[in-house]
This record gives sequence, C-alpha cells and structure tokens, in this order.
Amino acid sequence: MKVVIALGANLGNPRKQISLAIDAIRDIVNVEKVSSLYETAPFKVSDEQPNYINAVLLGDTELQPKVLIKELLSIESKLGRQRSIPKAARTIDIDIIDYEGFFLESEELTLPHPRAHERKFVLEPWAEIDPDAELLGYGPIKELLAALE
Repeated sequence: MKVVIALGANLGNPRKQISLAIDAIRDIVNVEKVSSLYETAPFKVSDEQPNYINAVLLGDTELQPKVLIKELLSIESKLGRQRSIPKAARTIDIDIIDYEGFFLESEELTLPHPRAHERKFVLEPWAEIDPDAELLGYGPIKELLAALE
C-alpha cells in the first residue's frame, strides 16, 4: 500500500534525527522518494521553540495502518521522543499523512491526517516529490498549498 509519511524535529540535531528516522523507516517501508529538508517556524505554538526541520517520504508497505503507526511510534521512542504537552518541541515526530487514500478514525490513528491540509510544512515537501497527489476529502495538494500562500 502506498503511504505518505511526514517527519519533523526541532530538538537536538534535527537533520540527523530526520536522517536516522528515515533509515529506521526503511526497515518497515519500501521508501521510494524523500523530499528535501525544509526549515519552518513552529506551527501554532505559544512558547518559544527552535525552528523545525521537516521532510516527507513516499513509500510502499504491507503493514496495516495501525501496525504501521505502532512501528513509527517505536522509532520515535528509540530516537528519544518524549511526549509531554501537545505541540511541545521534540527530537522527532513521525506522522502517517495518507495511506493509499484509506479513511480511518480510531483512538490510535486518523487517516488521512486530520490537519495535513492546513500544514504548509507537510504540503510543500509532499508537492516536491508527488506534485499530482491528492489528499482524500480535501483535493489536490497543489491547490491546498496555494490556498496557504
């Protein structure tokens, strides 16, 4: 199944954390494309935080969505992610954005990612590597990105 995964980090060495996360993801996903790294200001946070480094990858996996998210959360944990308050600075954040157009709402996971359509730091790197992509329920990512400009 085709999967779109977003990565972000703003603590420690974010570029290295992203690279280590992608290497670990390669063990569970056949990674086909990886975007450039994008530096972005923290999104909708009230406290002072360093800028984020963000990337998006496209891949193919046989893992079901709930199994995949558990594996990605395990990678986050191994890379030092500590969950405290929402939108806190982090060593790594890994999100499934889209899973082959699959729709899912559960306690563990919502697909497509419920806020991807409003996040330039997701749409811009995704458009770089898959310019004709569409986000289920929201439309072409190029149009979503243009609406944020």
